[in-house]
Amino acid sequence: MSPWRASLRSRLVAGTLCWVIATVAIAGWALGKLFHEHVSTQFHAELRTHLDQLTANIALDANGRPLLTLPLSDPRLSRPYSGCYWQVDSFGTGEDQQGLLRSRSLWDHVLAVPQDTPADGEIHQHRIVGPDGQMLGMVERTIHIDEAVNGKTRSLRLIAAADETQMTEPIARFQGVLWLSLGVLVAGLALAVLMQVVIGLAPLRALRQGLEMIGKGEAQRIEGDYPAEVAPLVDEFNSVLAQNATIVERARTQAGNLAHALKTPLSILANCADGRDDALARTVSEQVAGARRQIDYHLAHAQAAANRLPGARTPIAPVLDGLLRAMRRLHAGRGLDLVVCPLTDACVFHGDAQDLQEMLGNLLDNACKWANGRVEIGVRVDKGLLHITVDDDGNGLPAEQRQTVLQRGVRADEQIPGSGLGLAIVADLAALYGGSIALDASPLGGLRAVLTLPAAP
Repeated sequence: MSPWRASLRSRLVAGTLCWVIATVAIAGWALGKLFHEHVSTQFHAELRTHLDQLTANIALDANGRPLLTLPLSDPRLSRPYSGCYWQVDSFGTGEDQQGLLRSRSLWDHVLAVPQDTPADGEIHQHRIVGPDGQMLGMVERTIHIDEAVNGKTRSLRLIAAADETQMTEPIARFQGVLWLSLGVLVAGLALAVLMQVVIGLAPLRALRQGLEMIGKGEAQRIEGDYPAEVAPLVDEFNSVLAQNATIVERARTQAGNLAHALKTPLSILANCADGRDDALARTVSEQVAGARRQIDYHLAHAQAAANRLPGARTPIAPVLDGLLRAMRRLHAGRGLDLVVCPLTDACVFHGDAQDLQEMLGNLLDNACKWANGRVEIGVRVDKGLLHITVDDDGNGLPAEQRQTVLQRGVRADEQIPGSGLGLAIVADLAALYGGSIALDASPLGGLRAVLTLPAAP
């Protein structure tokens, strides 16, 4: 999944910004078009005004030549190459002449216009080249004037033109200011959207942090004040956590009560069979021993499953210290050297302390039983996993038996006291946490047990 689809914040920001940018772009295009049309209309309206003044003030002298009775009002028409021009052409008399009469601003230049003949009074618009090579917007009109002397009709083309930069430059300036303003507007809206999303999603960020604290074992419930839209979810989640803890505690109590209820009659049966050497007594003793092993195994299994609450964290060092003290007392007569490699603060088990004690206790007890004089314990963290190694300098175990002793009730040596459940319980408890146990040859010469468990974040 792409990052923007995986993040709710990215979706909101991207969706809102796309809409804002599209809306502003359409508004900018529409405003630019409206302004362009307005300026263009004003430009050509001014040309028509010049053309109307030219039409009103044009007349013929006694010789039939056109003349301007009054100058046009725009002073630019009198300034050379000012960008505003007018011109009068004669046609239709066999003596067609362009620039028969023209504004002072044209100086010695004659406008070359398309050779079309508008209907009388009709206005045509064209684009032509001006005196300095610039493009001119032009309007023209044809009029007919009767000569006073001979009664002939004189046809004249009246032309008004202006430099198109008078139209394009304001449009360009407006477009620049418009898009700069719209860019600032988009930036401001983008910042507002980002702030709104960050502030609006802050409760979800706090909720995520609360869940992470539970996962790391730093909290047992989600704390904090949340808005009305999120508070019911938080309350429901905390209720589920509390209910789960209650169910787990009840299951643990019931498992202990059941084990106690079964052990009492088994003890009575075992006591009745003691001191007798007949077949019935031996059968009862064997079955009682088997039943006790099954109770111990399933009780440990049930307790481990019940202990898997979210947020459990157990530092390794205190558990190891307590177990080593117990092992030194238990095997005091053998003079064993129990060594623990230095531990870091990251050596924290992501699970229940009782389960860790059960697993490490079985491994240490097994190593002490078989060791000749030294047991070493090492712990390292790698990629979120704890790797706990227990080495002894005993006789070791053949490779073909290492997997077998992990099964329930299997013992490597029937002469050594035990039920054959220790390593099996360790394997099952580790599996409940997604871990494992492996047996291998130890550098000390005996057996190495490697217990892999999840490390707390």
